[in-house]
Formats: sequence, C-alpha cells, structure tokens
Amino acid sequence: MEATIEVTGLSKRFGQTVALDELSFTVAPGQVTGFVGPNGAGKSTTMRVILGLDAADSGGALIGGRPYRSLRDPLHHVGALLDAGALQPGRRARSHLLWLAHSQGLGARRVDEVIEQAGLGSAAKRKAGGFSLGMRQRLGIAAAMLGDPPVLLFDEPFNGLDPEGTAWIRGFLRSLAAEGRAVLVSSHLMSELQDNADHLVVIGRGRLVADTSVAELLAAASRDRVTLRTTARAEAMAVLTGEGATVAITGTDTVTISGVPAQRIAELLGRHGVPFSELAAHRASLEEAYMELTADAVEFRAMPAVREA
Repeated sequence: MEATIEVTGLSKRFGQTVALDELSFTVAPGQVTGFVGPNGAGKSTTMRVILGLDAADSGGALIGGRPYRSLRDPLHHVGALLDAGALQPGRRARSHLLWLAHSQGLGARRVDEVIEQAGLGSAAKRKAGGFSLGMRQRLGIAAAMLGDPPVLLFDEPFNGLDPEGTAWIRGFLRSLAAEGRAVLVSSHLMSELQDNADHLVVIGRGRLVADTSVAELLAAASRDRVTLRTTARAEAMAVLTGEGATVAITGTDTVTISGVPAQRIAELLGRHGVPFSELAAHRASLEEAYMELTADAVEFRAMPAVREA
C-alpha cells in the first residue's frame, strides 16, 4: 500500500456552519507534515473525514489511494491518535491494547512490542483511568502503531507530555518519517513543528491557506527584514523611520527593520552616531510565519485590555 493521504475538494457543513470549504492537500511519504490552523479552522473535522468518522458533503479523502471504509483490517494501513482520553478507565493498558490487537488479528507479541516502543513497560498493568494525560498520549500512540501502518495521523500528540516525553516523541516522529511513512501531525505548538516537520499544511475557516515546506515558509516570512540590537533603540527607530523604514520592536534592545537594506542601515546609524552591537538578516520563527498567514482566519480574537482612568 502506498503511504499517502490525499484530500481532494473536501467540503463539510454542520448546519449553517461551514467546517470545510473545498479543501485539498496531500501528505507524502517519508516526511512529517504539520497540520495547523486557528481554533475552529477544521483540522479535527478533516482528520475525522479521512478516517471515515464523519462523511463529507462533497469531495473525498484517500489513504494509499483508497477510502478508509474500504480498508480491510484498517490498523494495518493507518494508525491514528485523535483523543487520548477515549479509553475504558477500568481497563489495564495492556488489556486495552490486546483488545484492539485481537480485532485486527494481531497477537500478544505485537502488543508487547508497541508497549516498549511507547515507553509504557512499567505501566502496562496499570488501569488507564489512573494515567496522566501524557501517559494516555503514549498509550494512544502505542495503539496507533499496533498494525505497523504506513500512514499515521496524530492530533495534538505533544499535549500533556513532560520534557522527557516531548523529546521522545520528537525522535519518534522523525524515525517514522525516516522509515518512509506518511505522518500527519496536528499541533498548536509551532516550536515543536519547526524542529520536527518537513512540510506544513495551514488552514483557516475550512480553507487552505498554505501548503509548503517549512524551509520555504520560513524564508518567505523572513523576507528582506533585518534584526538590529542597540542600546539606543528610540534613537535608532527615529533615524530609520525617517528614511522610510518600517520598524517593529521585538525585544528590550532589539528591533526588526524592513524597507531598508542592512548596509544602508549601518551607514545611517553610523552617520547619526547611534551605537549598535548586532545587525543581521532576520530569521523568522515558525510561530511568526504562522501568525502572519492566519491573521485573517482567526475566529475568536481577544481584545486588548483597556485601563480605567
């Protein structure tokens, strides 16, 4: 089976609410694809349609060229973690996995393999109801891996993980992609995706906003901007804005400048006697690039605080 996810022209309404609007993208094998967007953008609905849990009004989704509902023994084709809390609390972790494995014709040996793979060896006989969110995430990932599938979907897998768990899943996701699997990861933690994702699919209000490599997105967001570090920030801003530059404060002693090249900035500051310790090409973070892309797609936006007179 080919390790791909193909979403084509996907549309879905819930009453008068448009959840998905002609959404199309492909998750390729051999890489981690980050799936991001503001709350209410349609990420969870998309994943549910891919997995046959919700029906689309139009369009479709294929896993390895086939719809999920046509897959025989689906855990052998696709593994998913959508809700870490969807467990029978009175069932022990190993028993939960044995129950799932039995439904797919898998034996106890495979259960023990994924328990070790997910770092649950010492907790295998504990009841799931007593697990922390991080431990439930690990159990959900173990369940997703039971059939050794070529396609994997994880919804917010970093939630609830301690630093050790976060480091583990970073390496785990990279190893899955290195084995040639297609890995789709929905997350609101841009810092984690910046370090782990190869590709990014960004949606807003159910529509595609961007479908690009992380490297290309960061390069586009960085553009021709320059980062300046100076102890005379106000003086530097006055000089540069006077020359038509756009200046944004990014720290107590740093600003980001666009509209004027670095060489010209150095000349201007030198001429006006404004000291500076650093002048370098700006490197945008993934969070910065994401915020710019989705600025018009945020459904709920906090208003700035107003001080009382």
